[in-house]
Amino acid sequence: MANQDIRKLSKEELTAAFAEMGEPKFRAAQVYEWLWQKSARSFEEMTNLSKPLREKLKEQFSFYGLSDTIIQQSKDGTLKFGIHLHDGRMVEGVMIPDDERNTACVSSQVGCSLSCTFCATGFLKRERNLDYGEIYDQVVLINQKALETTGRPLSNIVSMGMGEPLLNYDNVMQSIRLITSPQGLGMAQKRITVSTSGISRGIMRLADENMNFNLALSLHAATDEKRDQIMDINKSNNLESLVEALNYFHEKTGSKVTFEYILFDRFNDSIEDANHLIALCARVPAFVNIIEYNNVEGVTLKKAKSDRRDAFVAHLRNNDINAAIRRSRGKDIDAACGQLANKLEK
Repeated sequence: MANQDIRKLSKEELTAAFAEMGEPKFRAAQVYEWLWQKSARSFEEMTNLSKPLREKLKEQFSFYGLSDTIIQQSKDGTLKFGIHLHDGRMVEGVMIPDDERNTACVSSQVGCSLSCTFCATGFLKRERNLDYGEIYDQVVLINQKALETTGRPLSNIVSMGMGEPLLNYDNVMQSIRLITSPQGLGMAQKRITVSTSGISRGIMRLADENMNFNLALSLHAATDEKRDQIMDINKSNNLESLVEALNYFHEKTGSKVTFEYILFDRFNDSIEDANHLIALCARVPAFVNIIEYNNVEGVTLKKAKSDRRDAFVAHLRNNDINAAIRRSRGKDIDAACGQLANKLEK
């Protein structure tokens, strides 16, 4: 039987475990600091502990870190990480460098259970949730690479990789607590965005967390009729329930949400579609990110033509909607939005 993963212990549980081992409290505090603030990946790295104590820890606990990583670089500088987990499974993460910021896109599940028709990850079965240490480790890994390649640390984190964050709620929230804690990575909460396909009850739970991160909704259609066709989750979490949840989030946090809206050719890119989106924005305080689709093999939906995209965005702006076009990055290495499908593993 495998030993318990030491990183599954809270600071209090770690202190209690050390007391049982006959070790003083300050040793537990040292180990906790190594685990999170210093992001140690083995007991050997904990150099201010005696060798006998390190051996004792190895006998009593496991240390589940990332095993190895494949990195691929796009022509535009985007990096894609194929990250092997301790059990041999794999997830992908992305680093998007810009002039003033480095953004990490991290995964929350191995695969995904939602099967949105346009998303490559949706073709993978969901094998398991990531634990909070594995989500945290992605950030540490990508931050180290950001420092190596750009000389600057990560400025932003988006939970927008593989999986639905709100279907792995507890682990995602605990990873954010550790990432933003002074005893962890110490990042500002406002630098973190949680992106959901639309889990109404999860959004309301987020609102009650008394935290200050950002929320994005993968919308992609502003009527139930169209959203049902491309996102099965809408059948159990329709737009009316999402409006209620998003307004609750806004009331509790004071933050606007971001609507992520991929434009698909002749599906959701007409002026009528824009009017439905304008009507939705009248009900929920929101920014709108218009996303260029990255064609996925086996998917009939295609990227909207540039003239229809420009007309769509102009119509939103003419109606006082704060809309931006988000350019795709990393398309040539399948690292762009909706393209993560563990091809690096293959």
